[in-house]
Amino acid sequence: MENLILITKTLEYIEDNLTEDIRTGDIAKELHCSKSSVEKLFRFVTNMSIRDYMIRRRMSKAAKDIVTFPNASLLDVAFQYGYTSNEAFTRAFKNVWHVTPSEYRRKPVRFELFPALKLEQELMEDETMKSKKKVDISELYDCIKERCNCYFVGVDIKCLMPINEISREAGDIAILTAMNRLELASGEDDIVFRIGGDEFVALTNSEDREYAEKMVNEILSHNGETFRYGEMEIPLMLHAISYRIEAKTIRYAELFSKMQCQIDSVKG
Repeated sequence: MENLILITKTLEYIEDNLTEDIRTGDIAKELHCSKSSVEKLFRFVTNMSIRDYMIRRRMSKAAKDIVTFPNASLLDVAFQYGYTSNEAFTRAFKNVWHVTPSEYRRKPVRFELFPALKLEQELMEDETMKSKKKVDISELYDCIKERCNCYFVGVDIKCLMPINEISREAGDIAILTAMNRLELASGEDDIVFRIGGDEFVALTNSEDREYAEKMVNEILSHNGETFRYGEMEIPLMLHAISYRIEAKTIRYAELFSKMQCQIDSVKG
């Protein structure tokens, strides 16, 4: 739980200071922890450095501004996000979006940037493990704000510890199987993301409670089904819950803690 709080506070600090010249040391000082601790934890959770995340986040916001404000000069957008020249801004933008800012303005595009979870690529070779389109963590906050009235569906593994005692790799496969069950129950426009070690959330694109409850029932209907580890068939049970977070303003720390509390409420 401490690690989750640290990550969400890091994300929140970055969000609040996105147009400022902030560095990892500034974040560590604000959160009263060492620079190496926050950097290592952030890289473990997101598969990217804090610096790379900030660049992606800034370029994500810059891309929206380029389209939303067509009369704004590209240099003005560059200045807004801390770049003093068109050359530096174009280089950073192209590294993320693979097109120049002017090309993006003419034809907005959207790429999948989400880093794969450990073992995911290997397991996706199994036709039963179909991966849904994901968004990069740097885009997730915007998606949540855009769907502020939509339902979430959260899942968590029951009794993961005995599976980890078989082997850590068996535990990893269990986690990915849990994610896959949530993905298979989700609709095409729903977004699946991870909030903890074995806890996943789907942000639906629906304000209909029945839609979310149908997802929950579908997930629970597979409880007891097994996944394969070596010669073993290991049964997997999940908790699942649907909920909506009603808040006029959404902040990372509050948002993720509420998600965690909702999942914890069904563990009994």
